[in-house]
This record gives sequence, structure tokens and C-alpha cells, in this order.
Amino acid sequence: MSTDTELARAITSVRPDGAARQAARAGLLDFIAVALGGAADSGVTAVRHALGADDGGPSVVVGSAAGARPADAAVINGYLGHALDFDDYHTDMRGHPSSVILPALLGVATESTEANAFLDAYIVGVEVAARLGNATGTRHYPRGCHSTSTLGTIAASAAVARLRGLTPGRTTVALGIAATQAAGLRAQFGSQVKPLHAGLAARAGLQAAEFSAAGLDGNTDVLDSQTGFFAVFGFDAQDPSRLLDGWGKTWRIVAPGLVFKRFPTCGGTHQAAEAALALHSGLPPRTVDDIAEIVVSFPPGADTAPAIRNPATGVEARFSLEYVIAAALIDGSLHLTRFGEGPVDGRIAALATKVRRSPDNSVPPDHERPGDRFAEVTLKFADGQVHAQRRNREQTFSVSVDQSTKFAELTGHAPELTGIPALIRGLDAGGDLAALLTALRQDRVPA
Repeated sequence: MSTDTELARAITSVRPDGAARQAARAGLLDFIAVALGGAADSGVTAVRHALGADDGGPSVVVGSAAGARPADAAVINGYLGHALDFDDYHTDMRGHPSSVILPALLGVATESTEANAFLDAYIVGVEVAARLGNATGTRHYPRGCHSTSTLGTIAASAAVARLRGLTPGRTTVALGIAATQAAGLRAQFGSQVKPLHAGLAARAGLQAAEFSAAGLDGNTDVLDSQTGFFAVFGFDAQDPSRLLDGWGKTWRIVAPGLVFKRFPTCGGTHQAAEAALALHSGLPPRTVDDIAEIVVSFPPGADTAPAIRNPATGVEARFSLEYVIAAALIDGSLHLTRFGEGPVDGRIAALATKVRRSPDNSVPPDHERPGDRFAEVTLKFADGQVHAQRRNREQTFSVSVDQSTKFAELTGHAPELTGIPALIRGLDAGGDLAALLTALRQDRVPA
């Protein structure tokens, strides 16, 4: 039996528990919040026009009274969810599962879709995304693959196949169709193509399931064959046994779980951001003008994602370790307004030039021990004083995100949207998606 077939059988037979569904509701709420916030991005209009989606369609588009065709809705919702880079991520995947999986599911969901069936499909999708991350290995992301897109395509196909009730055989074919479409390069980070990756992956996953459901046949050993997904994308670090080992014992949406972002910046900046914020609040009164140098140390390779050193726009600044540290030191916060589509702030950019990256070569590379990631920010002042703060991944993850506050801020406290969190938290057995989809079909006027 091929790996694809074994995975398909697991996808179609497993039954998520209450803890997993609770985690799924939290993930859905975070996604809807960031998607509604993403409506202000200029790329949304470009995507709709390019798809010819202005005439509407049956599938919901978050924050729009006009829907779209299922595949088009998947692209648009994926773009919306990932536009701000404020969406959740999963450490096993090293990517953003919800902004691919949920848009694919929303593309095929209807008002009569059973709520728990929708949540279960989402849970299964996250499970596949996380397990693919572990099985593909530690070289996939460092070599330039955008895991959100590459792994997300297959995870989305698994989720849609589950929601559509495909047989194990048809699910196997869907996985293979998705795998052969996997794509996404990190060279696009800091541009509007990065969120487009999420949308394209959502569409590819949805269509893979639909092609299979329509009877299209394909090979059933695409994941683990000599010329298959793991061989091509694993770069000799793959371990396919991790794909199914222990399946169903602990749901990956529960542990290690989805990480909900506190800051609208690349997750690779967050340890440094926390350290810089601690320095801002803990130092005696003085100005940043007194800083002679800022040194940030981290495991080798931990700065792979936030690679832009001299950003020109706020979008690029989301992926700049230097700019994020400088913004935290000057503002004492990291607000979305600092990371919009306009030019960067001159004062922050000037301080960012004083930041020097200093990988700590005494510790293992980040891709070998991602759980040990840390960042230490050291301020060296002109008078010789030195102040430092260090934050590790566990400390960063231990700071909880108030989902109600995040939702309100991203939606501008719009009164017509305030009921959405309660609708999501109320999704349960016996209910459907009618009320939620109706609430999402409201034109979002960005604050």
C-alpha cells in the first residue's frame, strides 16, 4: 500500500475530539479576523479583477456581499487571510495552515454545511500540513520553498476531500493531484505575491479534490515515489515515516497547536521583537539617539525568513529584523499602521541601520533545533552602557493573544461585525454554517 493510500484512509476515517474542535474554532476566529483586516490591501482588488470575479458567485468571500465562483473565492480568501502576515502559523509546518485550508473549505461550504463536519475537515487539514512539515524535513524551507504554499496545497486537498466525503480511493487521487501542483518560492517574501501564494494553494487544493470527485484518475504513489513529492522537495532530509506515525493520538491543532500572532510581522522576528519591547519598557529614561549600536544574536539560520535588511515599504518591513527591532524600541509597540503599503518611517529606518545581525555559531543551526530558537537584543550606548534582553520560543508562545481584542482592532470595532466571534464560538454539533456565512457576506469598509 502506498503512503498516499495510507494517508487517504487516515483522512477519511479519523474522528476529531472536542479539544480539537475547540482549537479549530479558535483558528477559524483568528483567520476571519485577519481576513477582514486584509480587506484594505490594494492587492485584493487586483486579484478580483484578474480572476474576473467582480460579477459574484455562490461561494462566500469574507467581507464582501458579492461572492465568487468556488475556485475564485479560494484565491481571494487566501489572499485576504495572508495579506497582513498576521495569520496563525504552525511550527511543524513552518508555515501558515489556516490561510490555505480555510479558504479552500469556504470555497465549497454552503449554508447547509454541518458545522462539525466543517471543523473536522479543518482539523484534518492542519494535521496533514503539520505532518507533511515533519516528513518533508528540515531543508525544505531553508532551500527557498514557501511551506505555506507547497505543503498547504496538499493539506487543502485533504480538507476538501474530507468535507466532500470522498472515498479513500478518490482522496488518494486528490492528494496526488495536489502534490503535483505544489509551488511557492520565498523569493516573493515582502511582496503581494506572498499572500497570493496562499490563495493559489487554496485553489489548487480545492480543485485537486474536485478533479478527483469528477472521476479524473492519477497515480496513487505520488508522495513517496522515487520522483515524488518527498524526493523532490525533501532535499535528502525527508522522513516519510513521520507522516503517519502516531496518527490520531494527539491532534496537531491542539499540540503543539496553532500559534496566533501578537504582531503583524514575520514570525521569525517575534523573539527579537519581544526582547526589544522589554528593553523599551525597562530602560531608564533616555532617547534612542543615544544608541551607538544594536546587536541581535540568534541561532544560525533563524533569520532566514526576515531577510530584508533595508525595507522601502511597510510590507517589506514585516520581513525586516532590523526594522521590527527599531520600531519596537521607538514605539514600544508593533502596530499594524507601521507595516502598511506606504513608505517606511524615516526615524525608524534610521535606527534600523544601527542593527547588526550576529548569529551565535556556538549553538546548532535553527533548522536542526527549531524549538530552541531565541533572540538576544543588546543595546550599546554612546556612554558605554550596555543593556540586553533575551527571549526564547517558549517565552514568546507563552504570551497569550486576546482574540476578542485582536478581532476588534482588525475590524475597526465595526458594529455590524461584532457578532461574528460569538457565531464562531457557537459552532457545534447539529448546527450549520448559515448564520456565519450570512455575517461574512457584508461589505467590509476598512477603518
